[in-house]
Amino acid sequence: MLFCSSSFLLFFLVVFSVYWATPWNQARIGILLVASYYFYASWNPWLGLLIFASATFDFFLGLALARVRGRRQRRALVAVSITANLGLLCYFKYANFFLDSLRELLRVCGAETSFPVLSVLLPIGISFYTFEAINYVVDVYRGHVRPERNLANFLLFILFFPHLVAGPIVRARDFLPQLRRRKRWNWQRAQVGVQLFLLGLIKKLVLADRLALLVDPVFAEPLAYDRLTVWMAMIGYAIQIYGDFSGYTDMALGTAHLLGYHLAINFDMPYLARNVSEFWRRWHISLSTWLRDYLFIPLGGSRGPRWFVARNLLITMTLGGLWHGASWNFVVWGLLHGLLLIVHRCFREWADSRPRLVAWLESPLGTVLRILLTGLCVCLCWVFFRAASFSLAWAFLARLVLPGGVRELPFSPLVFALLLSVLLVGHALGQGKRWERLAQRLPSPALGGIYAVGLSLVLLLAPPAGKSFIYFQF
Repeated sequence: MLFCSSSFLLFFLVVFSVYWATPWNQARIGILLVASYYFYASWNPWLGLLIFASATFDFFLGLALARVRGRRQRRALVAVSITANLGLLCYFKYANFFLDSLRELLRVCGAETSFPVLSVLLPIGISFYTFEAINYVVDVYRGHVRPERNLANFLLFILFFPHLVAGPIVRARDFLPQLRRRKRWNWQRAQVGVQLFLLGLIKKLVLADRLALLVDPVFAEPLAYDRLTVWMAMIGYAIQIYGDFSGYTDMALGTAHLLGYHLAINFDMPYLARNVSEFWRRWHISLSTWLRDYLFIPLGGSRGPRWFVARNLLITMTLGGLWHGASWNFVVWGLLHGLLLIVHRCFREWADSRPRLVAWLESPLGTVLRILLTGLCVCLCWVFFRAASFSLAWAFLARLVLPGGVRELPFSPLVFALLLSVLLVGHALGQGKRWERLAQRLPSPALGGIYAVGLSLVLLLAPPAGKSFIYFQF
């Protein structure tokens, strides 16, 4: 049930009406819980039951942590929860990947063997709600959050349908207190919710799905196209995945606002980042902060010698790449970002002792060059994220520099330039909250006209066949 589909619109209108017509807070939680299960069960009811069972297990384990006082016993309970959650994730998402990798390794060593291919259906969004369950148990253990004693509240924390299948990854200490506060209708908040949902529709249907018409055929056969087209496809995919994922997040945040809930911002104009470290503070913020708090810092973080910090960065980003998908392409993508973070860290330490260089880098020209260099590095890494195999990734990278290819452009360069301009203008308006200040000064009819134009763009420019959200597979 895609957010940009008519079936979701009908579903949400029913839930929205019943929810606000019900005066009791706990009854509203029950309505959202039933709606969330129906939302997920519309894809697969049995896997919806699996999520219920897994979340219930973590609920009772959190209660057990509150009763147990011994440090060793508490650590054992946390280990059980992490093992159970990661075990489910590994079985459903990585079992065949590990078996295939082991078979290839044995073949290289001269031992021919075969393993059965497991018929496993990957639950949508399993990576997201697995990380949410882990952050709850670990935070209860650390004393950062009290264990939830109401099963319905805890299940809604995991299953709340706006963030269920593609995030943002929700922290228990941010969401659980909202369940206890009585929700009152607020027109201003409803307006924010509708605006966010419309913005998400524009990003998804006008930017992402339209660019997919260029990106998909070129990534499928990169050697068939000329160098200009391949460069357009690489930049196009960077815009596509941003429009697709941040568009989903905007619709999730807007839907949550319409129900009286607040979800964390997941994107902050990432393509204005001046270095790769800043990029990860702006891109998929809920994942990058989760990796920082529950993996990088427990490994030792930035404490210790340079090689120790570099090791922690490589481990964190490589596992972050593997989190995205069961493929060595994702592992390489994460490894490359880890290397970029290490290089940036070393360069920053070297530059700190050269104030004239730092002053030039922070000048307007230096800032523009840093943004462009960071964007180029990110785009090159996206090739491994998007390509279906290593061979296609290397062929794509080769075509970026080598001439060849005779196939006609699958996309008008003028339309590509227009969509790129939309992204740049959007980033410029979002920087420093310029749009918020401008919107406050505009008269209501003018502001309404702008949103009407946005909706018209969605209706006119959306491809006839919409595509599923990219991050649904993770």
